[in-house]
Amino acid sequence: MSDPMKTATVTMEEVGGRTLRTACWRLDEPSEHLPILFFNGIGANIEAVAPLAEALPERAFIMFDMPGVGDSPDPVVPYNPFTMSWTAAKLLDKLGIGDVDVMGISWGGGMAQQFAMQNANRVRRVVLIATSAGMLMMPGSPKALTKMANPRRYVDPDYMIKNFETLYGEGLKNADNKSGHMSRLKPPSPRGYMYQLLAMLGWTSAPALPFLLKQETLILMGDDDAIVPLANGKFLEMLIPNSELKIMRGGGHLFLLSHKDECVDAMRSFLDRPGSAEAEAA
Repeated sequence: MSDPMKTATVTMEEVGGRTLRTACWRLDEPSEHLPILFFNGIGANIEAVAPLAEALPERAFIMFDMPGVGDSPDPVVPYNPFTMSWTAAKLLDKLGIGDVDVMGISWGGGMAQQFAMQNANRVRRVVLIATSAGMLMMPGSPKALTKMANPRRYVDPDYMIKNFETLYGEGLKNADNKSGHMSRLKPPSPRGYMYQLLAMLGWTSAPALPFLLKQETLILMGDDDAIVPLANGKFLEMLIPNSELKIMRGGGHLFLLSHKDECVDAMRSFLDRPGSAEAEAA
């Protein structure tokens, strides 16, 4: 399998007083599709989800490492979803990008919601993957969450492999890409990991979603997710007016890996579908 990072343009961008390691795919190539801005899960570096950029080659992709994650320098001051959404918008401005479709997985799904509400005039559609409405969520299993909160899962590969099924569900049990996923992970710094945990402390999108998230939204959830149970996706579908829920049967928290083809098909079908205004024009 080819390395998707080899086709990325990787730069260190100074935006909003922060330095962010940024990867872009196909920004300079003509496309009839909007670029995708992708927000990653907690502690996860660009490489963890880079294969998704390769799986949707007809679209430009933008991802960046959060402060203290991957190769982005440690944060000097804390941040929250509001300030980081502002920073992400400034990054798009610097890259010369206007409108986007937005995706986010797990922790990054909260960022995707916040960004779409805060920058509604430049977001067409939203894809939320294995995520929740923040603090108002149905918690996962204590066994999985205890391991999830331990940064050792990034620092110690043996620990991660040993607890992989506890963390990410039976859906990845027989997948042949467990070791491939592990090889793409780089440990966040202790400060980077802690600041990312603190960023969502007290944050919830629930009161705002019915009024501020008006974009068409696809919610992808696994029914075997021990970290963000399916009930959270159903809650999001209830709150977001123009949303639809697709369930990955047998999918744990990393169904984006174990059900990759199904996920990519669902994303492409959703993003390619004519919108209400486009349908009327047609």
